[in-house]
Amino acid sequence: MAEDALEDVRQRFARSQFHNWIGMRLERVEPGEVSVSIDLERRHLNLVGVAHGGLVATLADTATGLAYRTVLRPGTVHLTSHLSVTFLGPGHGGRITARGRVVKAGRRFGYAEADVVDERETLLARAAATFTVLPERASAPPPQRAGAPSADQ
Repeated sequence: MAEDALEDVRQRFARSQFHNWIGMRLERVEPGEVSVSIDLERRHLNLVGVAHGGLVATLADTATGLAYRTVLRPGTVHLTSHLSVTFLGPGHGGRITARGRVVKAGRRFGYAEADVVDERETLLARAAATFTVLPERASAPPPQRAGAPSADQ
C-alpha cells in the first residue's frame, strides 16, 4: 500500500496545473517525506529582489501537504488547517527546495514540518503545518459559472 500512496502523490503532482505554472518540481517522494523545488526566476521575486514570501510559503505548504498525503489512511482526505512560516533568510537566486516531513499522523489531526533551503543548504525558512483529516466524500461536479449552460440544457 505504501507504494500506491507514493505513486498517487507523483500522479497528482504531475496533473497539477498550478505547480506546473509556477515551475515547481517534485524531487523526492518517500513515506512521510517529500521534497519540492523551484528555480527562481524574476517572476518569483518580490520588489526587493528576493524570493517572494508567498512563494516560499507555497513551497512549504506543498511539501508538508504532499508528505502528509503519503501517510493518509485509505478513504480519508486532509486539509491544511494552519500553516506557520518563519522566514530566516532571503532567497537570492538559483534553486530553492522545501523538504517536508510528517511528525504526527493521527486519525483526525496531523502535523508536519518543512525546511526551505537554497542551493548551498542555507536555511531560508522553517514551516509547521497542521492538518484536519476527514472521510473522503464523492466528488461534486464543478460549480457553474454565471450564465453558463448547465449539463441538462
